[in-house]
Amino acid sequence: MATRLRGRPAHAPGPTFFAYTPNGRKLITVGLNGALRIFQHGSDDEPAVIDVVTDGHLAVAATNDFFVVGAEDGSVTRYSLLTNSMEQILVRCSLPVRDIALSRDGEWAAVASDELEVKVVSTRDMTQVMYLREQSRPVKHVSFDISGTMLAVSCTDGIVYMYSLSSAQPQLIKRVDGLVKALETDAEASAKIAWHPDGRAFAAPTATRDFQVVARSDWQRQKAFSGGHRADISAAAWSPNGALLVTAGIDKSLCLWETRSQRLLKTFEDVQHTILVIDWHPTDNVLSYTNNNGELFIREDFVPMDHTRHLKTALQPAPMNSDPLSELSGNAQKQIPNDVKSNGLRRNTEDDYLNDLLGPDAMSEDGAGFIEDDDGAGYAEERNRFGKRSAGTISGRPTKRHEVQSLWQPQTHDAFQPGSTPWKGNRRYMCLNLTGFVWTVNQETHHTVTVEFYDRQEHRDFHFTDPYKYDKACLNEKGALFSCPPSSGSQRRALLYYRPHETWTARTDWRTQLPAGEEVLSMSLSESCVVATTTAGYVRIYSLFGVPLKVYRQKSTPAVTCASWRDYVMTVGNGPVGGDGITRLLYTIENVKRDETYQSEDIVALPDGVDLRSVFFTEKGDPCIYGTDGVLLILLHWRASGQARWVPLLDTKTLDRLVSGKKEESYWPVAVANDRFHCIILKGGEEYPYFPRPLLSDFEFRIPVSASPSATGDEEDKDVTHQKSLEEQFLLSTLQHSLQQDLVDNTNATSTQKAEIPVMEREVDKVLLQLLASECREGEERGMKALELATLMRDRTGKMLEAAGKIAARFQRDILGDKIMQLAERRMVGLLDEDEM
Repeated sequence: MATRLRGRPAHAPGPTFFAYTPNGRKLITVGLNGALRIFQHGSDDEPAVIDVVTDGHLAVAATNDFFVVGAEDGSVTRYSLLTNSMEQILVRCSLPVRDIALSRDGEWAAVASDELEVKVVSTRDMTQVMYLREQSRPVKHVSFDISGTMLAVSCTDGIVYMYSLSSAQPQLIKRVDGLVKALETDAEASAKIAWHPDGRAFAAPTATRDFQVVARSDWQRQKAFSGGHRADISAAAWSPNGALLVTAGIDKSLCLWETRSQRLLKTFEDVQHTILVIDWHPTDNVLSYTNNNGELFIREDFVPMDHTRHLKTALQPAPMNSDPLSELSGNAQKQIPNDVKSNGLRRNTEDDYLNDLLGPDAMSEDGAGFIEDDDGAGYAEERNRFGKRSAGTISGRPTKRHEVQSLWQPQTHDAFQPGSTPWKGNRRYMCLNLTGFVWTVNQETHHTVTVEFYDRQEHRDFHFTDPYKYDKACLNEKGALFSCPPSSGSQRRALLYYRPHETWTARTDWRTQLPAGEEVLSMSLSESCVVATTTAGYVRIYSLFGVPLKVYRQKSTPAVTCASWRDYVMTVGNGPVGGDGITRLLYTIENVKRDETYQSEDIVALPDGVDLRSVFFTEKGDPCIYGTDGVLLILLHWRASGQARWVPLLDTKTLDRLVSGKKEESYWPVAVANDRFHCIILKGGEEYPYFPRPLLSDFEFRIPVSASPSATGDEEDKDVTHQKSLEEQFLLSTLQHSLQQDLVDNTNATSTQKAEIPVMEREVDKVLLQLLASECREGEERGMKALELATLMRDRTGKMLEAAGKIAARFQRDILGDKIMQLAERRMVGLLDEDEM
């Protein structure tokens, strides 16, 4: 007799719901009683319990740091996973909440209730709420797509409403009718949209008990999973890589399907109650589900051994009618062993051996399909460190496999446009900065471009149809700059387009075409000029009215990126090859108006294995770079040839919010302004911002001086922390003073800028006084260091040294006080001598 599968009693008998955290470490369950339970993955210990005053919890969604719960009383509450406590009520509905969905970055929560409208609320700022009101009946389910730019709303009228959330005002883009069944909001049957992990398609339960796949591009029905259930489907989930599907029915059935062939692999007969929520663990062969009896089931080794190979493959495409089976194989994106990727000699030897064995025709372009990359040896695809396919390949295969390949090629840094992101679905950002942001939508035949500003009192947002399909953009207070590549289907060449925001005459938009075969690699826009680096190796500089000011060949090629501020232009390109076979990045800074070069082909200071993420100027005009190691650097003494050096302003990996190790996040650089680093927080391993538009965050500068002491609460640790903080302040204030001094010495500085110099000097001396007091507090044996601190003071009036002497006297450091007074006397004599000279 088969052993009955036993679940974990999580809540009182009744509908029970759960959610995994994205990293899979925790699982949160909610039910009819007033307890929220947090299970640790892989642990048999009792779950953590959060007791709340509400009951009748009907929905839950989670990030790695917090989770959101919807209740029958209409409340939607956020709870912390770090403290296991309630944080805030995000929104209230007048009727029961039925479903909650979180965008992938955790910034937005979509709430479905028995009300007619759907609320999309910011999880950071509860005052930011978007309302979806196109549906005429209550909504049963909501579901974000992979990119977070689209929300699927399953209404009780049997229609799925597709909303775009890319702009401030949500837009209904499609009503999908006849896909799901009309259901009541409390029905056990499901109408929830399940987006396939590859983002190209979604699927939903139908009235005929099938699980139907629909293409996102044209809303046409594709493959279907049929014949597995005798009653309505109650829950479904794709495996993390999209290779498998699991569905459950109100007939207490549980089915495992293969995505590629829609074949039913196994039906599980041990389900005792109707499953309401089902989901895969993000990394392990574990399936969890909750039912209508208050139980949680965590099934380890859920996929039978005969089919576990499906879980080990890379991301698989959604089952579409137009996709051949060969493209859906598990070998489509196999990982290449390191020795094959790094050893070109081995690859040529294998090719030559196959040529000798099979003949050259078998390895030609016509016979390329003869050899399948089923052993992962690297025949099908080889990628370099930047993710690009090797030169001379089509779809990852060499165009002529019988030709002898070079044994070694240098690896260059790819060109990029600061502030832009890759495509996510059919959307991408072309520009993100403190002025605003520019994003585009691919409509196949054309693009639509939207420009939005943070200060809407100063500038008005605008939107236009883009037949040129612009791929790069810049935005500032003066105007917007766009560029597009040459068209392959026509004679149109690469184009630059500048659009000013406002003029005192008729608006003077202008366009200019580049010569044939030339394309823009990167571009920048300042208050006085337009700069573009091109594939021909040229740097092209125009005035804001389209007058060509300069054209010259860049020394370090291929070009990587550029930035500009007023009349200053900074270009970055690939330079000489290092011993590791990777090119070193070089930068040049010049003043276009004065025709002066300040730094020529100097090295961009990046450690091994770190790539350049962004280049920009501060609001005061100092160049900054940000690398993939999360370090922000500023260029000091860059106006003096040969004196420039890169100084770290902030190492984001040492931020207090990351020291505990509980947060998994990185930062997308936006700007340096007002002595702060402005960025976008990326959570869950994301590399780029995506839609809906995330909020800007900012951090104060912290020059990395030393490792942070352990936070034990001891007085000794507090003293060390205070000491290190003062040392960081000293370095930072010294750096800011140097930058301001360079500005005053090398430009026509204003009286305000000149007046800031003595103010900054006093700030440096104040920090030194605090450090001196700290040393005096430690005892007489620290007197030599205290005297050294006094010698670093910059004040020429003697007031700061006098204050230092008073500090020494307060702590009864008489010898130190005498030496400080002697130092003050010598400094005053030196000043008198300078005046006489």
